Amino acid sequence: MKLHVIDTGFFKLDGGAMFGVVPKTLWQRTNPADENNLCTWAMRCLLIEDGDRLILIDNGIGDKQDARFFSHYYLHGDASLQSSLKAAGFAPEDVTDMFLTHLHFDHCGGGVKYKNDKQELELVFPNATYWSNDDHWKWATEPNPREKASFLKENILPMQESGHLKFIDPDQPSPIPQFDLIYVNGHTDKMMLPVINYKDHKLVYMADLLPSVGHIPLPYVMGYDTRPLLTMEEKAAFLDKAAEENYILFFEHDAVNECCTVQQTEKGVRLKDTFSLKEI
Repeated sequence: MKLHVIDTGFFKLDGGAMFGVVPKTLWQRTNPADENNLCTWAMRCLLIEDGDRLILIDNGIGDKQDARFFSHYYLHGDASLQSSLKAAGFAPEDVTDMFLTHLHFDHCGGGVKYKNDKQELELVFPNATYWSNDDHWKWATEPNPREKASFLKENILPMQESGHLKFIDPDQPSPIPQFDLIYVNGHTDKMMLPVINYKDHKLVYMADLLPSVGHIPLPYVMGYDTRPLLTMEEKAAFLDKAAEENYILFFEHDAVNECCTVQQTEKGVRLKDTFSLKEI
């Protein structure tokens, strides 16, 4: 098995929204904000190369929305989904499995694109199975008012309309043998976190349970989470196990750190080491 980091660029989000009730004087130590109180975040995906399967976990924000939409997020950076795949030696047609942790626009927007006429949509990965789960799909396609702006139908519906969508049953083993799954519900309903056995380690793709190393302390919970108290419970249980079993945490949104380990301290679970994926 080989793992490839697929960087799809950076965007900006309000620091207060990203850290909820935690005061700026605390969160800005790890995530400094600009003059508009915006912090920079990565959209870092992971590609698993194993035998005849090429599995991409999440795919970034895409480029389908209009200038007004993107003006809120200040996209920047040299990397893109296409260029990162090419640098890893692959094309979109090579991807066999497009696994989606959840369907917020910054995680799934890169999976669907406009055709040349800009009138119809098509899959970016035409040979891939797109994976979600039934509960989260219903949550995304019948959205609550709080999350409605994050679930964009043009990102989501073409997966089903194309016939490429399959649902994972949370009560059954993962249909993708390259990883197991952790289900969490604090950020959004039935978000899925892949747990990959890699070089004698368990590597966990954190998605939005832990956006960055700055979110490791339990109260540091995003204002975007639908059930913040549940997020804290899920974080506590996960971090205790991660410290005990020396998990590697792979960050989707940390603008600086790709991976880390954690450890128990007198103040609870805290950061141990940070490193890049290639250093494992």
